[in-house]
Amino acid sequence: FVPTPSLDLQVSILFAAMPPSENSQMSKASMDIDYTQEKFSHFDQGDYGIDPRDADTPDNWVPRHPSLIRLTGRHPFNVEPPLTLLMEQGLITPPALHFVRDHGCCPKLDWDTHSVAISGLVNNPMELTMPQIAAMESITFACTVTCAGNRRKEQNMTKQTVGFNWGPAGTSCSKWTGVRLCDVLKAAGIKDRKDGAQFVCFEGADKLPNGFYGTSMPLTLAMDPNRDVILAYEQNGLRLTPDHGYPLRMIIPGWIGGRMVKWLTKIIVTEKESDNYYHFFDNRILPPQVDKEIADRDGWWYKPEYLFNELNINSAMSSPAHGEVLPLSTSGPYTLKGWAYSGGGRKVTRVETSLDGGATWDLCELEHLPPSEAGFYWTWCHWSRSVSMQD
Repeated sequence: FVPTPSLDLQVSILFAAMPPSENSQMSKASMDIDYTQEKFSHFDQGDYGIDPRDADTPDNWVPRHPSLIRLTGRHPFNVEPPLTLLMEQGLITPPALHFVRDHGCCPKLDWDTHSVAISGLVNNPMELTMPQIAAMESITFACTVTCAGNRRKEQNMTKQTVGFNWGPAGTSCSKWTGVRLCDVLKAAGIKDRKDGAQFVCFEGADKLPNGFYGTSMPLTLAMDPNRDVILAYEQNGLRLTPDHGYPLRMIIPGWIGGRMVKWLTKIIVTEKESDNYYHFFDNRILPPQVDKEIADRDGWWYKPEYLFNELNINSAMSSPAHGEVLPLSTSGPYTLKGWAYSGGGRKVTRVETSLDGGATWDLCELEHLPPSEAGFYWTWCHWSRSVSMQD
């Protein structure tokens, strides 16, 4: 099956901004918070409680779905749902079954005390609280978020990479609510390109061995309101859960999940792209002959042409499932099913499947969510094809 992408391709803010605090990030991430309070009840969307496997980890306060497949042991939490279970949810994925990519433990944050600092090449550096952000004009739209390593297990079976084995369910789709990044930057008095403003850097509260997780994106993309880049605080109509960035994260439609910083604490406008360790050493697509030793020795990690931002086109089959047995004596049709997505807002226009080893191909039916107001397709599609067992 070969999906093909389509080739068609001033706000008023009423608040008093606080100056950014240099020590706010560390203090917010280390707070002792009572998460049994009613205001945190949305964390457990399904009454799953605390998984016993998390009991002696730093995440022993985070409710999680027991069916999620743990890909890197108990901790850190890197999981995907069983593919058939993911597909059964339809085009919109519940937060409890949304894949999770964590580099470390979930920071302990609170909506009532959290804030994000905007600094760098802006005329009005500020620190916005969550109530101030939520008071701004918001938008809600569906967007597929996908790990850059989705389906990497198949890659590793051919040639081992430096990444762990993601299956075909490292992708999910939810409705996200938040404020446009361009509106926040305008409120901070973003400077012109002639003044050096070229990139927007993001940093989260997750303290890791090589510093806080961070990355960046070009300013031109960040300032385009049609690209729907937002600071998100709700997923499917409820405030975010800890594994998905509570209380604030980036959503950059059409890009890999690794650029959508969770637990957002800093936005910095700069002349150059982020110098964060994770910006350079995560999410690169290098030539197959370049292994880690060569990349480290010859500086391949820093070559901009190998940066992985926009999603590549991809597809997977969920029915029949891996290991599923289909008796040839079964009467009636069988429905092949799966998902497909592309990057950059491009629409998947067709999926084809073959029953004879690729000699002939037939079109599948596609189920899409509506495009954005600007005509971008930020979401995956589900495909299906009814076949006769006698074929």
